[in-house]
Amino acid sequence: MRVNGSLLNRGLLLRLMLFSGVFHWPTAACAQTQASNITCDAGAGAYKTDFYTGTTVEVGPMRKGAFAERACSARLTSNGQILSVADDAGQVGIDVLGVDLGFGKPVVAFQIDQSGRGTNVAYQIYALTKPARLLYTLTGGDLYSASDTDLDGRIEIWTDDAAAVDGFERVPKADLDFAPTVILRIEKGHLIDAGPEFTTYYDALISKLRSEITQSDLNEFKQSDGRLSLISAGSGEKLHRQMRTKISVLELVWSYLYSGREQQAWSALGEMWPPEDVSRIRSAIADLHDRGILHNTEHSRRASSRKNHAKIYDAVINSPVVSNLGPYGGAPDSSRSEPPVTQPKSILLRRPPSSPGQLNPVGQ
Repeated sequence: MRVNGSLLNRGLLLRLMLFSGVFHWPTAACAQTQASNITCDAGAGAYKTDFYTGTTVEVGPMRKGAFAERACSARLTSNGQILSVADDAGQVGIDVLGVDLGFGKPVVAFQIDQSGRGTNVAYQIYALTKPARLLYTLTGGDLYSASDTDLDGRIEIWTDDAAAVDGFERVPKADLDFAPTVILRIEKGHLIDAGPEFTTYYDALISKLRSEITQSDLNEFKQSDGRLSLISAGSGEKLHRQMRTKISVLELVWSYLYSGREQQAWSALGEMWPPEDVSRIRSAIADLHDRGILHNTEHSRRASSRKNHAKIYDAVINSPVVSNLGPYGGAPDSSRSEPPVTQPKSILLRRPPSSPGQLNPVGQ
């Protein structure tokens, strides 16, 4: 069962949608401002269900006696044993429930934001078999969403390399249009970089960035020292203009790099960066790429062509949902040999945008 709907409706991930070919690709733009789908936020919202394997999944407010606190917890109960997933967290979300993400068994994946600020979120994947146990933890991104993006039977985990780029070249993450998009897949328990399989998505980002960089701004930036020190940049207006160009060039280069096209990344860098500073910035970008989320991947297994089909497992018992949200649509699949699924309830808590200019997540 795909509990947040993104296997069925790809409206969640990383804030905006770009149309390319016949697919809608989720993009990482405006990652720091867009609301995300969560189950419990500062103690508000809860969900509980008994999965058919006998494992109970529960997310809700922390409690002190009979009183709920303004913090969230998550736990799994299996064979009478309680496994704590998160305690005293600002936000907890369930991304997938009952899906095989590549471990050969049904899992539940949690997004755990300990601070509640939407940064440095942990993505923890637990087996729903007995005994329930932690299979994998991803860190370094601000948002994660699993989806069979191109409907080929394989599930990708979309995230960003936000922690790695925060403060890079003295640029805070909040000033970036987007952190580098990272697309991962798990195959037989091994983490794979799937970015090279989605060049069309990255090309849409690259095309947009190129269209926004004017030749005059690029020429001005190339005459700078690349570091944009206050002494070399001149006026505040000129410094701001050069910084915006610098950020766009960085975003363009790492869009090539994170899609597995290293040669094109360095070619674009040489074309658009101040010549005297190319060697320094190339080494810095390569180091950023190597120490980010992708350092956990098995490079020799990248871009696997095997078409393993993702399995989706059915739940048979749904416990009451402690929430003010209405039912999540859908009907039981009577064709399965297991007992039919009772209609599940929504486990999402949607935060309203903090300003009129922000977008609401699409689809539920």
